[in-house]
Amino acid sequence: MKIFAVIPNYNERGRIGAVVRDLLPRVHRVVVVDDGSSDGSAEEARAAGADVVVHVLNRGQGAALKTGTVLAVAEGADVVVHFDADGQHDPEAIPTLTTPILEGRADVVFGSRFLGVTSVGMPFSRRLLLAAARQFSGVVLGIPRTVTDPQSGMRAMTAAAAEEIDFAQDRMAHCSEILRNAYASELRCVEVPVQVRYTAETLAKGQKASDAFKIVWQLLLGAFQR
Repeated sequence: MKIFAVIPNYNERGRIGAVVRDLLPRVHRVVVVDDGSSDGSAEEARAAGADVVVHVLNRGQGAALKTGTVLAVAEGADVVVHFDADGQHDPEAIPTLTTPILEGRADVVFGSRFLGVTSVGMPFSRRLLLAAARQFSGVVLGIPRTVTDPQSGMRAMTAAAAEEIDFAQDRMAHCSEILRNAYASELRCVEVPVQVRYTAETLAKGQKASDAFKIVWQLLLGAFQR
């Protein structure tokens, strides 16, 4: 089965090339969707061996993932893996994410930072934020309480699942939207433990506590728009 990694990229020069090179031995193709970068990271990804698609304007991580996922399926992917460009995700997690699919036990696999694997450098404030997100996801979104990491950006899905899961959130709310839609379907969903590596540099670019309110607002708007 052909495994394609899809990476949304926005100004990750100095990191995206290494991510692509680490992934290539583990997947069949790497698709990078450059989301309006201005730092030359699209060229860096292409030089590292990725297939690069460019959004002329910055549309958001969710929109970039949508573009890459649609392209991967159209190009013949059997399994699509979503992966970050900043180096936080561990490429060695690819077999962990894809094995349940390859063995026919799951249609969608979500990586979890809270299933017995210690994430490196995660601040206590981030743990509190993610714990609050878990409660919100269960109470408001109807995501099963058994889901341990509702904001994980590392996931894998079959091509059929990718076509079935309709996600329209262009920006930060796409994680919750994908999770909610997957569990609301008849798709077989599982979580697996993954490690995420935090550094001062990636934390400075990552989500802030205030972003939680934006995510809630985006999800509520999306619910009314459907």
